[in-house]
Amino acid sequence: MFRKRNLLSLKFRNCLNFFQNFSEDAATVETKFNNGRNMLLSTGKYARFANASTICEMGDTSVMVTAVSSKQKTTNSFTPLTIDYRLKSAAAGRIPTNYFRRELGSSEKEILTARLVDRSIRPLFSSDFKYETQIVCSVLAMDSIFLPDILAINAASTALSLSDIPWNGPIGAVRVGLCDDEVLINPSRRELQSSILDLVVTATKQNLVIMLEGKGDVVSINDMAKAIRVGVQQAQLVITSIENLQKTAGKPKQVEDLPEINEAVLEAVTSMSEMRLREVFQDETHDKTSRDVAVNQIKSDVLNRVWSNFPNEDPIKIGNVFGKVCKQTFRNAIFEGKRCDGRSVDDLRKISCQIDLHKPLHGSALFQRGQTQVLCTVALDSLESALKLDSLTSIDTGVKSKNFMLHYEFPPYATGEIGRVGSVGRREIGHGALAEKALVPVIPSDFPFTIRLTSEVLESNGSSSMASVCGGSLALMDSGVPVSGAVAGVAVGLVTKYDIDDFKQLLDYRLLTDISGIEDYMGDMDMKVAGTKQGFTAIQLDLKIPGIPLKVVVEALQKGTQAKSKVLEIMNQCIREYRKVRKQSWPVTEKIELGLTQRSALFGHGGINAKKLHVEIGVHITQDENSCITLFAPSQTALDEAKEFISKLSEKTPDLEFGGIYNAKIVEIRDMGVMVTLYPNMPPILLHNSQLDQKKVAHASALNLEVGQEIQVKYFGRDPVTGFMRISRKVLQGPTAPFIKNLDKTS
Repeated sequence: MFRKRNLLSLKFRNCLNFFQNFSEDAATVETKFNNGRNMLLSTGKYARFANASTICEMGDTSVMVTAVSSKQKTTNSFTPLTIDYRLKSAAAGRIPTNYFRRELGSSEKEILTARLVDRSIRPLFSSDFKYETQIVCSVLAMDSIFLPDILAINAASTALSLSDIPWNGPIGAVRVGLCDDEVLINPSRRELQSSILDLVVTATKQNLVIMLEGKGDVVSINDMAKAIRVGVQQAQLVITSIENLQKTAGKPKQVEDLPEINEAVLEAVTSMSEMRLREVFQDETHDKTSRDVAVNQIKSDVLNRVWSNFPNEDPIKIGNVFGKVCKQTFRNAIFEGKRCDGRSVDDLRKISCQIDLHKPLHGSALFQRGQTQVLCTVALDSLESALKLDSLTSIDTGVKSKNFMLHYEFPPYATGEIGRVGSVGRREIGHGALAEKALVPVIPSDFPFTIRLTSEVLESNGSSSMASVCGGSLALMDSGVPVSGAVAGVAVGLVTKYDIDDFKQLLDYRLLTDISGIEDYMGDMDMKVAGTKQGFTAIQLDLKIPGIPLKVVVEALQKGTQAKSKVLEIMNQCIREYRKVRKQSWPVTEKIELGLTQRSALFGHGGINAKKLHVEIGVHITQDENSCITLFAPSQTALDEAKEFISKLSEKTPDLEFGGIYNAKIVEIRDMGVMVTLYPNMPPILLHNSQLDQKKVAHASALNLEVGQEIQVKYFGRDPVTGFMRISRKVLQGPTAPFIKNLDKTS
């Protein structure tokens, strides 16, 4: 018993010492940007069982990121990295509104932010890193000023830098805005509303760009280049702060066990496959499928022959060696000026466009670029069909509802494969969000319909998201949406040569316009740019290497601008401006004026007439804050029928004047009062006992009132809560004889 008590006492002292040293373990650094705003990075306070954890704060917004890596090596051919981003309702002082009142699956905003973090940190992992790693980003608190996604990227960079996980960081990230030609660093939500640019820039040391993600209201190439340049410079401040924190709180990095390469196997694979692969990659007659078949045949033959010569070698390692030889052979051919489909580095693939594919559709388009084919359709509906965002997403994005939605679908048959069809994945959500960003700036904000644009990829061989932008623009113009201009998108690729001894020393590079799938897979960059003739509306840069110089980024922007103009010229040959002649399938909308009484009859208690129009005719009726009535109908015939119904309703429902005195006919006597009508065919309303006479009345019979009798009442409008008419008889009892308004048809 005494020994057990001593053990408990020892555990208590250890816990006490742990909490006494709590503040001593914590370390904090501050980053001061050129606009006077500060960002705090701290570690050692929370989640200390993780390899590393970091808190990033700006204003009252705080994000915690943890990094945990497995000790067991996987056999994956890709970097086993998982990013999870969680924005919980508690961070904004809210309770989830779902049935269970707790967080469920990831929202679209959470998925997009997780992809933003992933694309920023993944390029700095070695291709030989095979330990499963998870980064969890948790928003602890969120104010109404600063967005948490930038903090999540910087906190993830800090956590990986402080941990013992092998990683070639740190990186820094900033958000860049542009307002009145002034570059804003990490603008607030209010500042973003007046900014023509919302750009996230991620960079590493020596001003190397890692990732770009942005949208804008038609931004010129000079303004875009300026914003990127300033963003990269400000990101260096974050990198310096992380390095300072790393010196005081960082852990020694684990030593990577690089795979050993059997030089004899490498030489055998190279000698057996290099020339055959070169012939395949230089054969312009190959398409995506035949080229893949040819490469796989070479791989199967080489693996069998090499394994027979080296029976003790792991077949998987031989396959990895073949993959590296194949990639290097493909890249060497590009430096020789030979793309696999015969194009020069600046050529576009063959493009064809077609619109108005199916008559019942409000708008449709088929866009074909090379072997990438996208079918886009537009559906127009009433404003009631707008997407209502949950309260937490509204706080984070500043948008309460969306009347334009782009849904991107990538079925397995698009690549000739068999797979699951149904719910969308993270990749589809990301591609759809990018295409939506590109098209939003050209859609009028006061458009009276909700627009749903669907983009279904029928064939895929690279840049399906940019094909969705082009096809979506054509479909919108075909549907008669008054867009301010056509929008096109194109992807620019990159192949680089670096110094073997110093990877940061760029020796040579080739920029490829309009990359195909194999050029994306074998290359180093995928920069997607979209916009109108006047400038950019969206940009996204993804790298497979740890950074590229600013001059390469600017040159890629220039090539993207030139290619975008060529695509727009081809699209203009199909349709130059939005359709102005109505299709029979188009819905219609019209604003009408109704008096207060007619509006009350239409939208009053229960709204039975409005519901009747919706159910029987399919017409939606909406009323804005100015009491303006808008009718949405699926066709002109339905609209005419609805207007006729409302017209007859207006005839039956005369406008009653507030304070007016009317003859009311008693149609029923009840215990609580009498039911009366003020005009023919009017639904009876209650005149309560308390309003029958100036003296207290328990029942109408005490006043000798009978069914069919007419009495005088005064009208006081409608109750703002229930919508019921308010009338009174007792206020008319006095010495003066009032003027009575008769609403009978015979009067």
